[in-house]
Amino acid sequence: MYYRKYRLIVPFMLPALILYFVFVLYPYARAFYVSLTSWGGLSSKMPWVGLDNYHKLLNDQRFLDALGRNGQLLIALPLITIAISLTFAALFTQGGQGVRGAGFYRVVFFFPQVMSAVVIGILWTYVYSPNVGMLNGILRNVGLGSLARPWLGDSSTILWCILAVAVWSSVGFYMVIFVAGMQSIPTSFYEAAVLDGASRWGLFKDITFPLLWETIRTCLIYIAIAALDFFTLVQVMTGGSSTGASRSAEVTALYMYTTAFTKSRWGYATAIGVVLLVLTLLLSVVIMQATKRETYEY
Repeated sequence: MYYRKYRLIVPFMLPALILYFVFVLYPYARAFYVSLTSWGGLSSKMPWVGLDNYHKLLNDQRFLDALGRNGQLLIALPLITIAISLTFAALFTQGGQGVRGAGFYRVVFFFPQVMSAVVIGILWTYVYSPNVGMLNGILRNVGLGSLARPWLGDSSTILWCILAVAVWSSVGFYMVIFVAGMQSIPTSFYEAAVLDGASRWGLFKDITFPLLWETIRTCLIYIAIAALDFFTLVQVMTGGSSTGASRSAEVTALYMYTTAFTKSRWGYATAIGVVLLVLTLLLSVVIMQATKRETYEY
């Protein structure tokens, strides 16, 4: 009986398994192999160096600095994005008491999602422009000209300016996810709590947040992975430069890109990619374990 069952299932699974092997498992295995060589990207020869690339990474201060910036983003990006997204979602949805015009605001906040990250990066590069940028223009017009500065040319602000763009562009997406989660919570829970005298904050703290935890947990993993990547906006808004103030915004993925395409050190760059892959997998597991809690049924 079991033989007949699997004889029927395997032919249907085989195409998917082949595709998974060819496009997922094989590239991973190939990347790990390349990371053990000093391949230059063009030659058919791949000189074997073993774990030498990984040993060099441990002593590569530029790589460690870039990884440290990813660590800063890993803390700031999820916390800020989720906090703002939850706030707006609660204002627009919670317990059917959303603010007037909530539907319009949802569309406005979601609008950045219809634009590519490249377009967003270019637009905000002009916003941050020191001479003709909107940000410095507003500061000067309201009498705060002393705060105006070359935002993307200052090593102390460049990374956080790019972080602000990442938050701006992603808040709408996660807000919509949280709105969908909140709308699935029965309104009777809120009505009963209101009758007991619960405040709006109490409704959120005692009902919305616990019942929305699994959604928040999933979003946290996605944002954390994005923080470990964070390549596109940095590449666009710094022009891919790794000199001057732009060095202060160099993240691990950009360093990997520069190492491969500028210096033609593909073996070393692939080692960086493998490290990022391992860190991403470990981070996902750690977050899933650290955020595990009792599931509420309703």
